[in-house]
Amino acid sequence: MLVSLPTVLREWGRLGLIGFGGPPAHVLLLRELVVERHGWIDAKEFDDANAACQLLPGPASTQLAIYCAQRVGGLPGALVGGLGFIVPGLLLTMAIAALVLGNQPPEWLLGIGAGAGAAVIAVVVHAGIVLGRSSLRGRRDVRGPAYLVAGLAATVLAGPYVVVVLLAAGLLELAWRWRATTAAAHAWPLVITGAAALPGLAWMAAKVGALSYGGGFVIIPLMQGDAVERYGWMTATEFVNAVAFGQLTPGPVTHTVALVGWAAAGLGGALLASAIAFAPSFLIVALGAERFGRLRESTAARAFLDGAGPAAVGAIVGAAVPLLGGLGEAWQLAVLAGAALLLVVRPAPLPALAAGGAAGLAIALAGGPLP
Repeated sequence: MLVSLPTVLREWGRLGLIGFGGPPAHVLLLRELVVERHGWIDAKEFDDANAACQLLPGPASTQLAIYCAQRVGGLPGALVGGLGFIVPGLLLTMAIAALVLGNQPPEWLLGIGAGAGAAVIAVVVHAGIVLGRSSLRGRRDVRGPAYLVAGLAATVLAGPYVVVVLLAAGLLELAWRWRATTAAAHAWPLVITGAAALPGLAWMAAKVGALSYGGGFVIIPLMQGDAVERYGWMTATEFVNAVAFGQLTPGPVTHTVALVGWAAAGLGGALLASAIAFAPSFLIVALGAERFGRLRESTAARAFLDGAGPAAVGAIVGAAVPLLGGLGEAWQLAVLAGAALLLVVRPAPLPALAAGGAAGLAIALAGGPLP
């Protein structure tokens, strides 16, 4: 029995409004909704779908939200639920972009961005450490650490070309497993100002939506090389602030792409980048949801992620190096150190980001220097 579309819109829209805290929080909220409260999906199917989404490129929690909406509302439910989950945070992100990237951004908002931007570097490193432990757990070979180092080095030295390393690591691991097992029959995993910026913006958003492995934080190195170094849409400071605001808003971390799109080509650029970045999630679920069970059991998919995953973790940690270049004031380094200590005491990103934003707001209101 399918759930009505107004119900899907209400429930998934609510998740889009309260979904602070990144993918772990999103998964818990989805489970509470569809498994525990309403019983629309049984626990095993939910866990299997969550595991399958981790094997796919793109924002895993967004794909899981779309999958659950499709299960309870069919294809129309997937569209309505996916948009309900994405749009609230996207609207807030674009409102922030209009203010901070305008001609006269309010200093109090710049202060929040500067403080949270300093804290986000500690959050990125913390996420990389946590994901690295998970990615390398149980591995006794040297390939996993080598992929991680390669991803880190590529982010620091090659910028926008890190995507090549992610793909290469996945294909190398797949080839290694294939050679070792001779298992050749496994399945492969399935308006505007600044118009000149649109082709590059579309390519950047496509990489974010289709080639981000290892969780939401891997979009940082995928975007930074293009946004700051190759095309110069943003300064290093503006990009750090964009990452911070993307973390402070509810919903998917991928919303950061809207801020980059706004910097490149205004409102039209933000909408274009968001549409391209999120489109693969809808297509993957619409075309392949019935195969999620087989995907989880696919040796080829697992092997590819075992290569691309550690490389993505390395890219996440490596992103901290160029992000540091966006810190222009000494007090931001103190905020960074404080956020790192807070993450040791309480390993959750939102309190660290909120504390950093509050510190930056206090500096701004006191007339202190802003980057």
